[in-house]
Amino acid sequence: MNHIEKIAAQLPEYGLDAMMITSESGERYALGFHGEGLLLVTRDGAQYSTDGRYIEAAREQITGPEICLTTPEKGHMSFAKEYIEEKKLHNVGFESGAMTVDGHKRYAQELPCILVPAQKLLDGLRAAKDEGELALMRRAQAITDEAFKAILNFIRPGMTEREIAARLVYELLSRGGEKVSFDPIVAAGSNGSRPHAVPGDRMVEEGMFVTMDFGCKVEGYCSDMTRTVAIGQPSQEMEDVYAAVLAAQKAGINAARAWVTGQEIDAAARRVLQETGFGAYFTHSFGHSLGVDIHEAPGANSKETRPMPVGAVISAEPGVYIPGRFGVRIEDVLILHETGCENITRSPKDLIVL
Repeated sequence: MNHIEKIAAQLPEYGLDAMMITSESGERYALGFHGEGLLLVTRDGAQYSTDGRYIEAAREQITGPEICLTTPEKGHMSFAKEYIEEKKLHNVGFESGAMTVDGHKRYAQELPCILVPAQKLLDGLRAAKDEGELALMRRAQAITDEAFKAILNFIRPGMTEREIAARLVYELLSRGGEKVSFDPIVAAGSNGSRPHAVPGDRMVEEGMFVTMDFGCKVEGYCSDMTRTVAIGQPSQEMEDVYAAVLAAQKAGINAARAWVTGQEIDAAARRVLQETGFGAYFTHSFGHSLGVDIHEAPGANSKETRPMPVGAVISAEPGVYIPGRFGVRIEDVLILHETGCENITRSPKDLIVL
């Protein structure tokens, strides 16, 4: 699966003769492959250069572009320069959101073209997933659901956050994930008030919440899920917070569909937490898009005024974080359609007590 034709079709709209792609995520989206290479997409063709570590796999897996083997004597820049001169390319877009200042300076000095910032071209295409992309994301999410079911049989008092995180990685990869979407978050007890807590030596004890945020990749596409479980009987306050977060998530999911803004989706969930008295403890957005990157655009947040396209994939993850005490986050992944959304996360959301 690649998106060369989609990228080529957008070039006239942006006044470009070609698009240069050098980032890992851009390469994965464009080619369905990553080989630390350089891709040039023109209106009627493409060239991809990579080195000896990846050349055999590239020739097996990539269809469409001319594939060039770099050597110490002839690198990516040389192949790109020749292609630009041969095709008489003038305006060449680049990934302005991914390229470093030093990288831009080097390309601008060596390539015989005008480099035009064109991150919006790729971002616009990547915002709406096609059926091939959605199939991969459904597979990744199914693996994540299976890993959650398995981890429930593993967690016990006396175990550390780090042990649980390591087991989550094992469960994801052993079930077919090619790698994790991000380093798992496991937060026990008071660490749960930190949305992006780093798993450490904190031990799980009776009376604690444990929040786990994790996911995997399948052919480069991410899954993402968070669940908060109780170890032993939770307090009434803990149950109240959990119920409020779940109600907020359901409200956001009910509001999620194509052509509404991320701001509207976020507001639907935020209202519930404000009404239940926990609004001040919801310290991040309702969700984010995901795909080949775990965080993509557009986001479901209070500042996002762009309408969500059909095929957008977003997380639904409100949370309440009470400093020094505990936190609750519940996260699913949604595919947006014209009339609503499809929740591709199947794991139960009612409070689980272990």
